Amino acid sequence: MRTLISTAFISLDGVVEAPGGEPGYRNSGWTFKDVEFLPEAFEIKGREQQEAAAMLLGRTSYEAFSPVWPDMAEFADYKVMPKYVVSTTLTEDALVPNWGPTSILRSLDEIAALKETEGGPIIVHGSAALNQALSDAGLIDRYHLLVFPLLLGAGKRLFSTTDKDAQKLKLVEHEAYANGVQKNVFDVVR
Repeated sequence: MRTLISTAFISLDGVVEAPGGEPGYRNSGWTFKDVEFLPEAFEIKGREQQEAAAMLLGRTSYEAFSPVWPDMAEFADYKVMPKYVVSTTLTEDALVPNWGPTSILRSLDEIAALKETEGGPIIVHGSAALNQALSDAGLIDRYHLLVFPLLLGAGKRLFSTTDKDAQKLKLVEHEAYANGVQKNVFDVVR
């Protein structure tokens, strides 16, 4: 069974929307304009590319990342790995041709089936709505969270507000940096 890892830049109050500057959000770009950049705080991002064997994205994040990430040296390892886009509306002709093999998945059941295949970890970037659905369905195995010392108020959240049983997490790696960012890696306890 493959491990499904959710990775996120997240504010202390749980917002994950537009951390890199995506348009349309009041606090867009909050990770770099509001907190001093320290390279060591982002070490996990490079490690994720080395360890992941595939990437899973929601349609909105795919449409935001696919025009930019294929040509960015910082994301070179992601270019060649298989990508899976979860969408009920995206069509094959909307996929970009220069970002490696990409497949469209239509449901949580298809994601669960993908997890049952052979291969290394699958990493989820962005994709707030998808993350909520995956978490609620019990499909996420690990969280890589870079928690920023900001309260952003409104915005898309990593976790849903669904009324459900408590889900226990085990902290397996953590570090605090001089800029106030905290790295927290949690395994989901089953």
